[in-house]
Amino acid sequence: MKARRFLIVALVLALLIAASNSLNSSISREKFSLSYPSVLCPATLSGLTSQVSLGSRNTKIKRVGSSSSKFVNSRALRIPIPGDPILVDAQGITPIIWQSRTGSWAGGTICTDPATSQWFVGGSADITSRGKLILVNSGLSEAVADVFIWSDKSPATSKPVSIKANSFQTLGLDSLAPGDTSLVIRVVSRSGRLNAFVVDERGKGLRTLGGDLLSPSVSPAKEIFIPAIPLQPKVNNAPAQQLRLLAPGESDAIASVEVISGDGRFIPVGFDDITLKKGQVINLSLSPSVRSSVYGLRIVSDEPIVAGVFSNVGRDFVWSSSVPALAPFTIAMTGMSPLLVFVGDSINVEMELTVAGGKKVNKTIQGSDIAFWRIPNNARNLTFVRVSANTYASALQKSVSGFGSIPLVAGSVLTKSAIPSANIRVLNP
Repeated sequence: MKARRFLIVALVLALLIAASNSLNSSISREKFSLSYPSVLCPATLSGLTSQVSLGSRNTKIKRVGSSSSKFVNSRALRIPIPGDPILVDAQGITPIIWQSRTGSWAGGTICTDPATSQWFVGGSADITSRGKLILVNSGLSEAVADVFIWSDKSPATSKPVSIKANSFQTLGLDSLAPGDTSLVIRVVSRSGRLNAFVVDERGKGLRTLGGDLLSPSVSPAKEIFIPAIPLQPKVNNAPAQQLRLLAPGESDAIASVEVISGDGRFIPVGFDDITLKKGQVINLSLSPSVRSSVYGLRIVSDEPIVAGVFSNVGRDFVWSSSVPALAPFTIAMTGMSPLLVFVGDSINVEMELTVAGGKKVNKTIQGSDIAFWRIPNNARNLTFVRVSANTYASALQKSVSGFGSIPLVAGSVLTKSAIPSANIRVLNP
């Protein structure tokens, strides 16, 4: 009897071990695919010109709106976008787009993969506004977006927008909040492969008052860094440099603003206890007394907020946006020679720069509070190899038409997806 029980227990254990081994073998045979999603560069509106810096002449591109689904080689390291947006199979090298109105203004940002939510701190809808919100659906089905608008005068409003497959749509900023001078915009994707871009352009009669291609800000947070703010020169009749803030939640916020510069860190008078009423955009005049021509901000709040800084630079203006912490990635630099600005307690960034001819140059930036490095004119691709914790960075670019700020953020990140495998047991259990 005892022997029989022993045999039954041994048989059950053997069956359990066999089933376990079979399951492990099944799991180990599952395969995965690693890839970078294609990124999208915005449309070029009427009267503007655009140039996109790419990582390789063999980079695959496709025009949004084309009836063809095929990608073709770019055949150049910097290409124009005459009209429609383009999809770029960038393979992990983030493209930069530089837009301008000849002789009037210029601005830049990165090309990114679709996002479920994007925040834009900047823009105006008053009588001078010529700005546009560009919504691009690069997918094969209709996309639906909810556009939320906060301003300095009216309560938050929302507007649903449908964008046809493989197309884009533009909305005038003056139609989103007519007459309001200070905007914060959030675009939320309900469905579809959606990207949003904002062009803030202003004019009075036949006179252009400048413009910029806004970069998305980080989502509302209790600590925000804006790394690269050009110190605005004092010019008669020029609007003052402004810090734009919004607490979009259900509670008022108390914020403190710290200036980061070569002179160290300090809180300007009147910026240590700022009350932000929920849902109301406010602008604060900003004129820190620092010796360097570029500085950064660290903003701390007891409630999540968003922020951006407006600066006049000659006849142009620029919006400096908040950015997430810098991480290793590669960005295309052909045709660009920006000033890189890093802020952080202890900055230690290792970079590898590929220049014309394929030569690679290694560079390490170290410092505390704030550090700078100018990219040479013959740059092609810049790789951030190793990055110290809690370091934030943006780039400032100047051209003959104007001035722009570009966030140093990866346009897309490596994604992992399971590869379907045929299994006859599905049909024959």
